[in-house]
Amino acid sequence: MPLPVPEDVFSEGMPEREGASVQEAFELFSALAPKGWRVELIEGEICVVPPANGEHEEIVSELNGQVRDHDKGVGRYTGIGLSLPGTTDTVRVIPDLVIAPKGSFDDQQEWHAPDPVLLVAEVTSSSTARRDRVQKIRVYARAGIPLYLLIDREAGEAVVCSEPAGDDFAHKHIHKLGTIVPLPHPLGFDLDTGAF
Repeated sequence: MPLPVPEDVFSEGMPEREGASVQEAFELFSALAPKGWRVELIEGEICVVPPANGEHEEIVSELNGQVRDHDKGVGRYTGIGLSLPGTTDTVRVIPDLVIAPKGSFDDQQEWHAPDPVLLVAEVTSSSTARRDRVQKIRVYARAGIPLYLLIDREAGEAVVCSEPAGDDFAHKHIHKLGTIVPLPHPLGFDLDTGAF
């Protein structure tokens, strides 16, 4: 979704519109995005996502709570930026939920390496569903993230991707929403999607 760009933002130190690299354009969009909007860079494409609706956030909140109830030693992050390896450029994503040991992101950085991440979760919206189902599987697998949980609201499914191998996950298990979904190691507990 394009953002309006005021003419006066292109002052000294800002890239010119013509000839700016994708990374420079991404940084400009990130700086100009309204509060609550997410700007991501995935496989050379700048993605601008508006704030999520209430149903989306209820699902993220329920996921967050079930992880907390299972393991109080992990952090549950809903606005953390991850810097992942891309095929040509760095990928920058802000997952709906990141699970990692507490203290993993205790610094001033805006973008973090994926090394401590145990699980990333995405909840589809009409504007993000294709990226969540296709591109994010590739980038999360390529980064070696052990688990990717996709809550696909449109399909009514929870997809658990595990064992990253290259640009994909070796295992993908699809469950209907409303059922019990086993999350393998490193989390190792049953997620109740009945509240979704």
